[in-house]
Amino acid sequence: MRTIGIGRLSPIAIAAWVLLGAAAMATAQGPNVKVVEIAVGDNMRYTPSVIDAQPGQRLRVIVKAEGKIPALAHNFVLLKRGTDPKRFVDKTTAIAGETGAIPPAMANQVIVAAPLVKSGATGEVTFEAPMEPGEYPFICTFPGHLNLGMKGQLIVK
Repeated sequence: MRTIGIGRLSPIAIAAWVLLGAAAMATAQGPNVKVVEIAVGDNMRYTPSVIDAQPGQRLRVIVKAEGKIPALAHNFVLLKRGTDPKRFVDKTTAIAGETGAIPPAMANQVIVAAPLVKSGATGEVTFEAPMEPGEYPFICTFPGHLNLGMKGQLIVK
């Protein structure tokens, strides 16, 4: 196999190579991925706090921690329908403390979770919306944040 340096390619070949690379990257991300950017700050709110999706739709949720308090961290944990967010967070905090980790015994109540992110950082998670229409709560598992109103809904319809 012979390797050709990029300097030996014509401008048209380089353009084709760049376009093919971009197409491959888009395919890896999926052409039908709905990207949702959620801002979180010191006010303990998700903005937006409601996400609409179709059954089975691919979603990429990007959590942007825009607060100024360095000790705070936020995450995005999507729970299964019927899970009581308060009970879930109380148990999670009792076991995992401020790590935001989901204890293995509680993982069966979670659809997907993005890691905790500190102010100025971002975190993300890509997943498929549940197939069953309905409302699915998402919360922050950092201690005290749910009690201060840090929650939202994924609405599948």
